[in-house]
Amino acid sequence: MVINETTIAVGEQGLVKIPIGQLPSGNVINVITHVFRGPARGPTLLLLGGMHGDEINGVEIVRQAVQSGLFTTLTKGTVIAIPLLNVYGFINFSREVPDGKDLNRSFPGTSTGSLAARVAFELHKHILPLVDFGVDFHTGGNNNYNYPQIRYTREDKVAEALAFAFGAPLTLPYASVAKSLRKIALDKHQLPLLVFEGGENLRYDGLSIQYGLAGIRRLLQYQQMIDGEFKAAPSQSFPKTVWLRAPRGGLFQWMKASGNFVQKGEALGFISDPNGVKPPVYVHASRSGFIIGHNNTPVVGQGDALFHVAYADG
Repeated sequence: MVINETTIAVGEQGLVKIPIGQLPSGNVINVITHVFRGPARGPTLLLLGGMHGDEINGVEIVRQAVQSGLFTTLTKGTVIAIPLLNVYGFINFSREVPDGKDLNRSFPGTSTGSLAARVAFELHKHILPLVDFGVDFHTGGNNNYNYPQIRYTREDKVAEALAFAFGAPLTLPYASVAKSLRKIALDKHQLPLLVFEGGENLRYDGLSIQYGLAGIRRLLQYQQMIDGEFKAAPSQSFPKTVWLRAPRGGLFQWMKASGNFVQKGEALGFISDPNGVKPPVYVHASRSGFIIGHNNTPVVGQGDALFHVAYADG
């Protein structure tokens, strides 16, 4: 296997620095890529964190997995682990790169395009062709908390099987988004890519980190890349989701949070008038389901997303 002119043979491990640009000061920015190869050939797994620079739980999951020594015990195959892809966003506490573009809406990218397009191109051109399956680790953005969940591309049966093998508390089918890594991976590389969501941007969440690390181990066992019997973990699956939005602006407090099952008509939270003139307005569940995400922002505007609810048909 060759990455950026660095060769890692079967049975070896290495660290590759992939240059993706430079700061205005002239300092070169590298994406640190860990490569672990087992003693026998087998599938290649990509583990990716920090697509969005402020989504710290994904960075921490991949970092812990690397430093735990888990990948040094591979019996076959390869793991490519990138804890932090969006270095620019990370050092600026930002979801985006400095030009304001979302890296996960910039694939496949181009070597002569915007900064986001250049970073996307490096991954698309030099890493994805080497990969057989992968997991892209994310958190909720803009103060939204996501209960630990794994998402896969609807109608992709290989990705569906891998998602249930991962074993997050929630397994959800999603349509792929234009110019996202997940869509390009499948369309251009026939690569099933899972998306793990857990926690909130700029905050550690121990529960999400725990489920992320356990899911990586289960995937490796499922593919027989490490020793140990694969044991499926319980996971709830829902075919549909809906957002509940603020009927008016004000001070928001939730009464039910991510991880709760709610009944249609149940009060989930309320919005108060900051001036103490109007009575509070309650937000009710539009249908029975499972809260997979909620908004932790205390001040909301009319139309802001407050609760993300997964539900069954009917």
